[in-house]
Amino acid sequence: MRWLLPRSLLGQLVLLILAALVVAQAVSIWLFADERGHALRAAIGLETADRFATVVRLIEQARPDARVAILQAASSPSARFSVDAEPEVSASDDTARGIVRRVRTLLGDAGNRDIRAVLVPIGPRGRAFAPPGMPPRGMHQRMMAGFAPMQMQISVRLATGGWLNMATRVRHPGLQRPPGFLLTTVLSVVGVVAALWFGLSRITGPLRRLAVAADRLGRGEELPPLPTSGPREVRALSEAFGDMQGRLTRLISDRTRMLAALGHDLRSPITALRLRAEMVDDAETHERMVAILDEMQEMVEATLAYARGIASDEETETVDFTALVSDLAAEVSETGHPVSVEPGPSLPVRLRRTAMRRALRNIFENAQRYAGGAAVRLDAADGNARLVVMDDGPGIAADALEQVFDPFVRLEASRSRETGGTGLGLSIARDILRAHGGDITLANRAEGGLAATVVVPLARDGH
Repeated sequence: MRWLLPRSLLGQLVLLILAALVVAQAVSIWLFADERGHALRAAIGLETADRFATVVRLIEQARPDARVAILQAASSPSARFSVDAEPEVSASDDTARGIVRRVRTLLGDAGNRDIRAVLVPIGPRGRAFAPPGMPPRGMHQRMMAGFAPMQMQISVRLATGGWLNMATRVRHPGLQRPPGFLLTTVLSVVGVVAALWFGLSRITGPLRRLAVAADRLGRGEELPPLPTSGPREVRALSEAFGDMQGRLTRLISDRTRMLAALGHDLRSPITALRLRAEMVDDAETHERMVAILDEMQEMVEATLAYARGIASDEETETVDFTALVSDLAAEVSETGHPVSVEPGPSLPVRLRRTAMRRALRNIFENAQRYAGGAAVRLDAADGNARLVVMDDGPGIAADALEQVFDPFVRLEASRSRETGGTGLGLSIARDILRAHGGDITLANRAEGGLAATVVVPLARDGH
């Protein structure tokens, strides 16, 4: 049944309140109809009592030979009158007290006349129904009185002798719907839904915009200030998000400037040391000093590149990720081992093109350097574009699969810059991917080699 529920908060709230309104309306209509039904049953009972009292007066005032004609005229398919020696009702029922009082009042009797009345539920075949072993005026009869058709029986002692007995069927009134209730219900529901939709949109609209802004911020995009609208709590949430965005932007900017300044300032002492190294007469010492300075110089340049890699000055755009990967793989393959890309679907992704190319280039060049090339597969999974780079190299020890993402970590034993690099390539790649809301993980393949899995969120609704 969950698939029947709307997926949006607005739809679920409107459906919930609408369901409560419909239930409340149905209960009120049922109560109103039941009240009208009771009123109609009471009116029918009083009308029957009036009719019975009129027949009593006519019988008592008429000549004996006219009684048969009066009884025939008063009787009908739903009512039977007869004058008998004995009463058909042995004792009055509690549910018929009002009828007895009404008849007594109409006859002007002060309480001397013997009047008996009873209400009996009618069974399925039209006969008075009384379950075996249960008194006719017991709890069951009182319960049935509200639902089943009733037979009213009245017996009264005549002043002229004998008993006048009457048995009549009191029909159970059907559902008494208030006039125009359907139109009233429809108009009420439409009015309430319109008011709810307008009111709840002021809450869910800003929340939806806030969710989109949070997703874009997680991908490192520049965001305009969020409009503060809606209830006070929603406005406070938007303002808090704006403050958080400003603090995060300043933090990243300060970090980037610090790394760039550090790398820049280290160039001067390295240059001075290089000049001093040229004055060293011992050839072996000179070569060692120059080699160390070259390594320091490369580390400084890598630090500056790392700082540029995590910066977010570049504009974000929607790009076909598959086309970008294919073009980059072809470019990298021209200067090294082949990186082949399997045909895949078009995958629109919001990214900073230059930064993303740099991250993927580092991953491809790692596969070229250590595994002699790789095969690349692209697909979509769980709202993300997924890229898997598979190589046939020696793989990595299980305890080092996460360690290789730390800055300046190199698993190459020779420590040679030509074969091991500076240890920043995967760090830069992960930082760039995470700045786009994605990530990269490494895993050893069962058939040998390494698999690097890259995920980047797919563009949604143009964002």
